Amino acid sequence: MAGTINKVILIGNLGDEVKIHYFDGGDSIGRFPLATSETYVSKQTGEKITNTDWHNVVVKNKLAEICEKYLVKGDKVYVEGKLKNRQWEQDGIKRYATEIHATELTMLSNKKSAENNPNVSKNSQPTSVISVSHTDENDDLPF
Repeated sequence: MAGTINKVILIGNLGDEVKIHYFDGGDSIGRFPLATSETYVSKQTGEKITNTDWHNVVVKNKLAEICEKYLVKGDKVYVEGKLKNRQWEQDGIKRYATEIHATELTMLSNKKSAENNPNVSKNSQPTSVISVSHTDENDDLPF
C-alpha cells in the first residue's frame, strides 16, 4: 500500500468552553478539551466502570468562530481530523502535546439552542444537526 493515513474520528462531550485567539491577519485558532468515555462491567466485582479519555481539539478560522459561537461545555460533538504533535520549552522543561486538528465538526447536541427553546427536552435527540468542515489551504500534503 502506498502512502499513509492520519485520520481521527471522535464523538464526545466538550469539557470546557471553546478558547479562541485572533491573529492580526484575520486568522483565528480555537481550542477545547473533548471527553470520550467507555463503560463496562467488571467481571470480578460486577460493578460498572467508566473510563474517560481527554483529547485536545484544535479548530481554525471559520470553524473556530462557529465553535465559539455555538458550543458550550457539555455539548456532544462529532469531530473528524488528524493527529498533530507539538513540542515547546517552558521554564527549561520540554513539553509535548498531541492534538486533534479538526477538519469537520458536527454538533450532535447544543445546550445554547435548548436553553433558548423551552419546548425542547434536555434528554431529547436533536431535531437538526449543524455540520461544518474546514480544509486547510496550507496543508503539507504532496498532492
